[in-house]
Amino acid sequence: MSNTWVRIRNSAPLLAVALLLLATPGRSQGDGATMFKSKCAACHGADGKADTTMGKALKIRDLGSQPVQSQPDAQLTEIVTKGKNKMPPFGEKLSNEQVTELVAYVRGLAKRH
Repeated sequence: MSNTWVRIRNSAPLLAVALLLLATPGRSQGDGATMFKSKCAACHGADGKADTTMGKALKIRDLGSQPVQSQPDAQLTEIVTKGKNKMPPFGEKLSNEQVTELVAYVRGLAKRH
């Protein structure tokens, strides 16, 4: 086997990893879902319906409901960023882009109802 062929064969796994990393999008709607699951689902429920112990105790609204969905993005962004009632603020924990992705995810909850 020639040296060139050995070098190509040995570098193939590295090339495969590099191609996978380049093909992976930096941010996607999946990020909103991941953030919702980690930051919101404990109270709001995985489906956003607030059918959880905390959701019921705090009388949290269904995020897919008309009253929530009728709020403008700016208002939902402010609620996520600054918090509301017992909901903690996430403005210092999430970037503006992450908050935008989270609001977009919440908008998608209306389509699942």
